[in-house]
Amino acid sequence: MQNSLRNRFRPQPRSERRYVVRLRSGLLAMLLLVLVGGAALVVTGDTLRSPAEPTNHEAWLPANNAPAPDPVLPATSTPVPTPTVSSTPEPPLYQLPGPVPASGKGSFDYARTGGAVLGRAGRLLRYRVAVEHGSGENLAEFTEAVDRALGDPGSWIGSGQLRLQRVPDGAKYDFTVYLATAGTAGRMCLAGSVDIRVNGKPYTSCRAPGKAILNLDRWRRSVPHFVDAGIPLDVYRLYVVNHEVGHELGHRHERCPGTGRTAPVMMQQTLFLKGCAANPWPYVKGKRYAGPPL
Repeated sequence: MQNSLRNRFRPQPRSERRYVVRLRSGLLAMLLLVLVGGAALVVTGDTLRSPAEPTNHEAWLPANNAPAPDPVLPATSTPVPTPTVSSTPEPPLYQLPGPVPASGKGSFDYARTGGAVLGRAGRLLRYRVAVEHGSGENLAEFTEAVDRALGDPGSWIGSGQLRLQRVPDGAKYDFTVYLATAGTAGRMCLAGSVDIRVNGKPYTSCRAPGKAILNLDRWRRSVPHFVDAGIPLDVYRLYVVNHEVGHELGHRHERCPGTGRTAPVMMQQTLFLKGCAANPWPYVKGKRYAGPPL
């Protein structure tokens, strides 16, 4: 009995102590693997971000009007609020504010750069763009508006038999689109045998040979029946460009085909709609849209 107790409490040999240490180390390593493996089952991949990492807000925006997905939140962090995407469009603009110069200097600033060929086939006509000095209008903005009106598939290039191209000042051209104050437009139109006065004042725009002359008053203020009907200024501008260029291309005035019908672009929409719906395009749904001749 004494010998057995003495053997139990005597110091172990060094080799046995090493074995115990290795055994304990192995057990600790296995425990760590189990803990890490369990955590890996909970948090995997890169779907979670640390609180300090920036979040990509664009990934939350809806596509094609689909509902925005819930954002992925960082683990153990304060929830990140979902960005609010405003669905309220800009209110339409019917008229530009402020006074409009009644007259300018009578001289013009011409666009100094050319543009791409608009249209896929057919004869090519070249045009310039000009803004009257003293009108207060931006030449680059007017140029862009004219190009957009004439370059749309609903414009005259929709026939597939006409191409248009803006050319810079000094280049060979077929016609010019002018933006002129009412006083200057009145004189230019009268020189082309067109009287644009209403109640004694230059009111409409016109076409003279080689010139589509747009009245600054209408460009900025549209017309009362468009404004009253809630038709945006941009629609009127598209109309007046295509209407006057249509005259340059040889098209004459047309009438409303019937109450509730779409107005032909060659109808005098600046003066009236007569029950028709405003329309700035000569081609509607890929087909030439015209009304009865005036």
